[in-house]
Amino acid sequence: MLKIGSHLSSLKGFLHMGKEALSIGANTFQFFTRNARGSQAKAIDDRDVEMFRKFAEENGIGIILAHAPYTLNACSKDEHTRKFARMIMEDDLRRMEYLPGNYYNFHPGSHMGQGPEEGIRQISGLLNELLRPEQTTTVLLETMAGKGTEVGRSFEELRAILDDVKQKGHMGICLDTCHVYDAGYDIVGDLDLVLEEFDRVIGLDKLKAIHINDSKNDFASHKDRHEKIGHGSLGLHTFVNLINDPRMKELPFYLETPNDLKGYGMEIQLLREQSW
Repeated sequence: MLKIGSHLSSLKGFLHMGKEALSIGANTFQFFTRNARGSQAKAIDDRDVEMFRKFAEENGIGIILAHAPYTLNACSKDEHTRKFARMIMEDDLRRMEYLPGNYYNFHPGSHMGQGPEEGIRQISGLLNELLRPEQTTTVLLETMAGKGTEVGRSFEELRAILDDVKQKGHMGICLDTCHVYDAGYDIVGDLDLVLEEFDRVIGLDKLKAIHINDSKNDFASHKDRHEKIGHGSLGLHTFVNLINDPRMKELPFYLETPNDLKGYGMEIQLLREQSW
C-alpha cells in the first residue's frame, strides 16, 4: 500500500496529528519540530506520546518525518547562526527519541559565499558533534533546488557530506521532487536516468523518504516554489511513474504542496487511485 501523508501542524500534539492524518486517508505524516521560522518548540507531553504510539500501531501509521525549522543553517558564515543551528538540532534529536525509529529531515544550509567545500565541512562537522551511536533517529539531508548559495544542489554535494559523517548508519537522503527538477535532474523526461545517477553517486539504499511536490518553475530554474500535484511543470504522469517505480515502493511520500487539509486529502486520494 502506498505510504503517503502530508505536512501537519504539531501545535496540538502527536495524537491530534495522527487523527488528522487518518481523516484524510494518510498512513504517515510530516511535521515541523518547532516554529518553521523560529526556535519555539512545543513541550513534550509524555501522555500524548504514549497515546499516539498506541494509536499509530492500531491504525497502521508508519514512519513519521520531523522537519527542522528553515532558520537552521549549519554552514552559515555567521558563528552565532551556526551555534543556533547546533542548539536547535541537538534539542530536536533529543526530543525525537521520545518516538524511537523515525526520521529527522533538514535543509543542509547556505554557505553564504564561503564556498560549497567549506559548507560541506561545517555541515558534516555539526553532524559529527551531535550524532550518537545509540540514537534510533535517522537524520536525512534534503535535496535542494540550488537557489543562491544552497548546499545540496547536486547528488555529489550530498554524497560529500555523507562521506564525512562518522555515524553513517544514522544518515540518509530525502528527495524533494520540486527541488531536484529545479536543480536540473529531469525526473519528468527520464526518471530512470535520474535514479540511476542517484544510485551511482549516493546509493539508493540511502534514499529514505520523498517530498512529493509539483513545481511552479521550469526545469533547471534553481528556484523553489512548490505547486499542487499535476498543476505544475512536473505533471501528474511524473508522480504516477514515481510512486509505481519498484525502487520507490517501500518509501514513504510526504506532500508539501500549497494546500489545506482538505486539499491534501484530495491529493492523497488522487495518488492512491494512480497506485498500481
